[in-house]
Amino acid sequence: MTAEIDEQPDILAGLVEHRADIAETARAIAATPPRFALLAARGSSDHAALYAKYLIEVLLGLPAGLVSPSATTLYGARPDLRDVLLISVSQSGGSPDLLEVTESARKQGALTVAVSNTPSSRLFSAAELGVDIRAGEEHAVAATKTYTATLLALYLLIDAVRGGTGEDVRDIGELARRTLEESQAGVGRAVDRYRFADRVIAAARGYSYATALEASLKLAETSYLATRAYSGADLLHGPVAAVDEETAVLAVTSRGRGGAAMGDVLGAVAERGADVLTVGSAASDMPGALHVDVPETVEEVAPVLEVLPVQRLALGLSLARGGDPDNPRGLRKVTKTR
Repeated sequence: MTAEIDEQPDILAGLVEHRADIAETARAIAATPPRFALLAARGSSDHAALYAKYLIEVLLGLPAGLVSPSATTLYGARPDLRDVLLISVSQSGGSPDLLEVTESARKQGALTVAVSNTPSSRLFSAAELGVDIRAGEEHAVAATKTYTATLLALYLLIDAVRGGTGEDVRDIGELARRTLEESQAGVGRAVDRYRFADRVIAAARGYSYATALEASLKLAETSYLATRAYSGADLLHGPVAAVDEETAVLAVTSRGRGGAAMGDVLGAVAERGADVLTVGSAASDMPGALHVDVPETVEEVAPVLEVLPVQRLALGLSLARGGDPDNPRGLRKVTKTR
């Protein structure tokens, strides 16, 4: 996991260099503009799909939704998907339910796109179009480099559909390198502070909500921490009542509208005595016990960087708590569901 976290700057830089391949797929999508978009995914890929949902809605102005695979696999639903874009996101391309969803959607008229780290997979063959995230083989069970590569690939795809050239991620490899180097000390302090935590809440708004969900998953699967993720807005709608002095809150706060909207959320949890760690390009502007800053980008690119110190935090906490982050108990690298 350590090695794969450290590979990410080079992987992200390489993906930008090969963005012409992704742009070709984008041109095929733009040639037949969809009425709306659907995204199918599981696990970490589902968080990347949520990120893409925001990108599609905000940057392309299209309605977008997350598919419930069981509607197809368990209940046999076959909705009319003519003029619909279906993007299936799977690092391994090996989950039977995503394969079935993709095959069914194509039969029902959708334009299907597979985004995966495994271009030889059946999922790639089932979809009409494919995007290779080019992350290389990932050995640790916890997805790190495949997650950020998926985020960047989805951004490059959607940016190209709107006619963009990837200008805002031109230097993403160097920014990722800076993020890992400059956050190291802050992550170390956070590991020391939260190694005995029993309950963690991760929260964010907007694009960064995907990062909060991914943080929750990483802490749960590597450190066995009871962690829940909430949109900051949803947290205020009820779950905040369970926050007290025994609660650690990981707040993702990058510059932009989403990060700014976290101000009221952090005020509410602070009133209840929560111990707050802020992560992101606006981290130091927010109230909290500890802050881990990352370089600033345009808001829609922030999730690619802000998750990097979160990955390091999950790794450090796992080791500090006596775990094995490369082999979490009861988990396999490829999970097959239907």
